Amino acid sequence: MDACDTDPLVPEVGQGAMLALAGRVVSNGPKEGSLATLTDDMKRVVEEQRLGFYATVSEDGSPNLSPKGTTYVLDDEHLFFADIRSPQTVANIRRGSAVEVNIVDPFVRKGYRFKGTAVVHDRGTEVYADGVERMREAGSTLIDRVKAIVAIEVHEARPVVSPAYDDGAVTDEEMIRTFQARFASLHETASSSGQA
Repeated sequence: MDACDTDPLVPEVGQGAMLALAGRVVSNGPKEGSLATLTDDMKRVVEEQRLGFYATVSEDGSPNLSPKGTTYVLDDEHLFFADIRSPQTVANIRRGSAVEVNIVDPFVRKGYRFKGTAVVHDRGTEVYADGVERMREAGSTLIDRVKAIVAIEVHEARPVVSPAYDDGAVTDEEMIRTFQARFASLHETASSSGQA
């Protein structure tokens, strides 16, 4: 029997997704070839943060990690980013590399990691037009620079949670206050030294 069937403390996650909770990984039934369904909270984090760190594998087998500030939800099983200046990531995906993207709220220190496959949609395709329109609706100023829309088919989704929460002594609110102060301090130091 799956732990999600009996444990009321385990939140519902999408089909094929897994959850790390109290040091264990709980699955709600991933099936070979199935897609993960993005939960409302996953969608919220993506829409609020936008900045995702994308990992692919280069032709020589070396890792490629690249930040993308244009991460959006395409539908319940797909994310996308706009290729504005992503030559290596796009080349790796065109070659068939798997993709992992991590999106984390830097103040709460929680987020998600999404693994899957991706397809590059060039200008003139329906997915390209849809992606650009979603960016326009969100107020993006980068529309004219979009070379392609890269859609990620999410096969696995897992939460990412800072180890600071492990002992249960820290709340989200305390974590937010700590990192707001840290970031403010970093920017005050940069401003006072003339490095804006």
